[in-house]
Order: sequence, then structure tokens, then C-alpha cells
Amino acid sequence: MCVNVISSLKLTNGVLDDIQIYYSINDSRAGLIQTVFTVSYMMFAPLFGYLGDRYSRRTLIAISLFIGSLAHLSGSFMTEFWSFVATRVVFGIGAAGFITIAPTIISDIYAKDMRSRMLALFCFAIPVGSGLGYIVGSEAASVGQDWRWALRVTPTLGLICLICVLFTLDPIRGKSEGGAKIERTSWGEDIKYLLHNPTYVLTTCGVTCVNFIAGSLTWWGAKYIILGQKLQGALEDQENASFVFGVIAMLAGIFGVLLGVTLSQKLRTRFPRSDPLICGIGLLISAPLILAGLLVADTYTNLCFVLIFFGQVFLNMNWSIATDIKLYVVVPTRRSTASALQIFTGKALGDAISPYLIGLISDTMKPVIQPKFEESLKLNPLPIGQNSSLLLNTEVNFLSLQYASYVAIVVQVLGGFFFVAASLFLLQDKSKVDLALAESGEEDEERLKLTVPVQREMSDLSNVSPVSVEGEALNVPT
Repeated sequence: MCVNVISSLKLTNGVLDDIQIYYSINDSRAGLIQTVFTVSYMMFAPLFGYLGDRYSRRTLIAISLFIGSLAHLSGSFMTEFWSFVATRVVFGIGAAGFITIAPTIISDIYAKDMRSRMLALFCFAIPVGSGLGYIVGSEAASVGQDWRWALRVTPTLGLICLICVLFTLDPIRGKSEGGAKIERTSWGEDIKYLLHNPTYVLTTCGVTCVNFIAGSLTWWGAKYIILGQKLQGALEDQENASFVFGVIAMLAGIFGVLLGVTLSQKLRTRFPRSDPLICGIGLLISAPLILAGLLVADTYTNLCFVLIFFGQVFLNMNWSIATDIKLYVVVPTRRSTASALQIFTGKALGDAISPYLIGLISDTMKPVIQPKFEESLKLNPLPIGQNSSLLLNTEVNFLSLQYASYVAIVVQVLGGFFFVAASLFLLQDKSKVDLALAESGEEDEERLKLTVPVQREMSDLSNVSPVSVEGEALNVPT
């Protein structure tokens, strides 16, 4: 869980406005900060997936943690924008290592319901880490009087994680399911196997859509709410918006993951196809709640927070379940590669592009929206003492982000249908894995049957004393 918190601690979220001011960048470049991290993350995930199926996973995780922590610390000292972006690229490399490999260790230690519970604990860190990003980022920046202190907290947590990893066992792949002797195959054969696994492919498409909405909401959510508060004139509440948004993200993550894994374990025995259906229905319920939150942000902030909270609860239901599905429809020796390919696809088409795409659409919409409000202000001038240019700028920024965010809602609905479609193929793909594990177990049993009699015979011979042998020899006729 600790390593997952590290990757999810997007500390720049809580101080995004400060970063934009410091580097003098617009919305699209601000979104680029997160996009380059995610692109780096997804590009190196396949490499770590290949290595994770073949070499020491504990060593790979330890190296990745060190790289990620060092990159985070270095970023806090960069005074030039593109140098700062470069540190985010390096941090993405580190994150790719430990997030790709860690779930496969859990799957080899625990099986069935216990594995689902442990994966739920692991997946708590995704929304919790994201929420902590707002809280820790804004609070550390406030205490240190500098946004860069938000980046100097993570290396300490990274050191703690590194120490924990050094005392972690690296179990035999497939041990928990009795398939420890499954033969390894080439990387090309692994990819071909995954692409012919419809449950895995459709679940990956669903996870990609989840990443898209989660990435855009995480990156732009707090700023969007602050703009809504400015339009209401609630100046005194703006400083707390990032903190409240972070708390909501954390609580929604905890309740969402817990709700998802509870429903999964309750329904799985009665309805074997329930896992992807829970994910899909959760997304379809979440989408209108988040949309409603976007629509009321400039009039009812508290209602907006409530709607966003429940929207994220249903959104976060899928994290643990989707990870569990990925593990039980793929054979153990291909799980790191499966995790890596899902990360690559989910990031490439999900949260790698969503922060930048939302920012780009927002910037594109501003020239279209601004003339309409300028004309409106001419016809209806503001009372003396109110800054019309400030109001105009705030209104344009708010509406441009709102319109851009509608794209994420559409993608979220599409993700729900991908998960529902995955339920149609779940049983046949899971049965193939069960059969492979059973055959591997039978081979081990046959090997054991052949080995034990030989060992017993050798043991009997070793117990014969020299005297008895000589005595028998004396009775032999000459």
C-alpha cells in the first residue's frame, strides 16, 4: 500500500495556481505537467512488466522507489519550467516500476477472497494518495511559505517505503494458487495471449476510461471549484477549497473501494459475472452525479462537494475489483506483463492525455466565450466599485473548464459499457486460467508420486547395517 501512496501523491495538485504563477504558464501547459509524468509512467510500464515476470521483484521495486523519490526532491529545486517537467518524467519511470509489479506479489501471497481484501487495501492508496496530494501539498506549501515544499515531503515517505520493501518476501509466481510450475513464455507470446483474452481487453478499456475521468477530475477539480467560489464572492473559502477537495477525495476513495470489494465478495458466489457489472454500474451512476456537481459549482459550493463526493464513491468502486479481475483471468507468469500493458493503455488514452486535453479545450473555448460576456457587460454594466475585467476573466475561465469537462463525462459513460461487455466473457476466460493452474498442479503431483518411492527406497538402503549385509553374504552357498 505504501508504494501505491507514493505514485498517487500528485502533490502539485494542491498548489497548481502557485505553479502556474511561478512559471508563468497557461492551462494547457499546467495540464502538461501531469501529462508528461503519465506518458513516462506508461512508456516504462511494459519494460518493468517484462522484468517483473522474470527477475527479482523486490529489487526492482526498491530501485524504482529510489528513482521516484530522488526525482520528486530534485523537482523542488528547478527554477525553469522545462527542467521541472524533466523531473516529472523521471518520477514517472520510478512510479512505473513499483505500481506495475506490486499487485503481482500480492496475488502470489494470497488467493481468492483474501487476495481481494489485500488488493482492496492496496487500492485504497490510489484515491487516498490523490486526496493527500491536495492536503499535504497545500499544507506543506503554507507552512514552508513556498509551493516547492509540497514536493519535499514525498522523499521521506519514499525512504520509509524503501525500508519496508527490503523486508518483503518475493514469493514464487503462482504459489498461492498451486501453479508454481507454469512454464514461462516469450514476451511476444504473452502479448498475443493477452490480446486474445476478451475479458482482459474490455476491462482494460474500462480502466482507461476511469483513468481519463479520474485524471481530469484530480488535476482540475479544485481549481474549478475555486473559480466557482470566486463567482459567488466567497473569497474567505477559497483557501480551504483544495483541503476540502482532498478530504473528499480521500473519504470517497476509502468508502468507494470498501463498497466495491464488499459487493464483490457478497455477490460473486451467487452471480459469478458480478465483478465487471459492479464496475460498470458504478461508473454509470457516478457520471450524472459528477455532472451535476459541475453544474452547481458556481451557485452552491456545498452541494457541489456533496455531489462530487458521491460521484467519486461510485467511481472508486472499481479500483480493487478491476485489479482482481486482471489477476484471475491471466495466468501467474503473465501477470506483470498484463499489469504493464493495462497501465500503458490506461495511461496513454486515459490520464496521460486528459489533464492536457481538458486544459487545451479550455484554452480553445475562451476566445469563443469571452466576446459574449464582453457584450453582456456593455449592456448591463456592473455597479461602481466592482472590477468588471476580473469578473469577466473568472467567468470565462470557469465556463471554459466546465465545457471541457463534459468530454470526461462522456468517456466515463463509455467506460461503464466496456465493463458491462466484459461480464459476457468473464467465466470462459477465468475457466481457462483455472484449467492451466489445475494442469500445473497435476504435473507437480505426478512428479511427487515418481519422486517419493525412489526417495523411500534410497532411505531403506541407507538404513541397512554393514553387519547384516556381511551376515547375509555368509549364508550364500559357495
